[in-house]
Amino acid sequence: MPDTPPLGPELDPTPRPLPPRVPHEGRSVVLEPLHTGHAPELWSAARSPGAEAGWAYLGYGPFADEDAMRRHVAAFAAQHDPMAWAVRPRRSGTADGWLTLMEIAPADAAIELGHIWFSPRMQRSRAATEAMFLLMRHAMDDLGYRRLVWKCHALNAPSRAAASRLGFRYEGTLRAIKVIKGRLRDTAQFSLLAEEWPARRDAIAAWLADANWDEAGRPRASLARAALPPLPWINPAG
Repeated sequence: MPDTPPLGPELDPTPRPLPPRVPHEGRSVVLEPLHTGHAPELWSAARSPGAEAGWAYLGYGPFADEDAMRRHVAAFAAQHDPMAWAVRPRRSGTADGWLTLMEIAPADAAIELGHIWFSPRMQRSRAATEAMFLLMRHAMDDLGYRRLVWKCHALNAPSRAAASRLGFRYEGTLRAIKVIKGRLRDTAQFSLLAEEWPARRDAIAAWLADANWDEAGRPRASLARAALPPLPWINPAG
């Protein structure tokens, strides 16, 4: 009998559903399917002090005026991949950013959280973390995806830190993979798998819970997580 080559584990091959264009509500934030009606508030958010730096690692922006922002939003909102949501923190009541589910592969049960743009007034906030968590939970729990991906510019230190903090595991860097705004980009790639998700879901949910926040609006406990080592098959020292 010939030797059988090593194969991956068998699993349920049923394709996962596409994300529906529906809102998601949390304690501190509401996600609304992106549409052109959000453009005026997003343009206002984009003019916040310090906002220009937030476009450094994205393939678009900053925008010259509200019309340019509206055209971008209209094109963005017309797509199903990426599927975009406007982020409305309850504290401000205005649309202060957006994020997407993208690179959607139903047959492989893989999906990416990406195109994250938050204005300075919601960066590093409870609302920012909850906005990402709502889509992570939707992809993994509601839709049953097996692999959740995070990719970012390899030089984007805040994005890499956010990936680790949320529980994504570094897989490696794709070298010289894109040209963005006339500059060469290396892309750092992270993932969170179905078997890893329950522990991270519970940790993030506990961090977001009202009991973790003091009267001044500061978290009592940190969500920081020590970075895991690279997976063994992509460890350059292996």
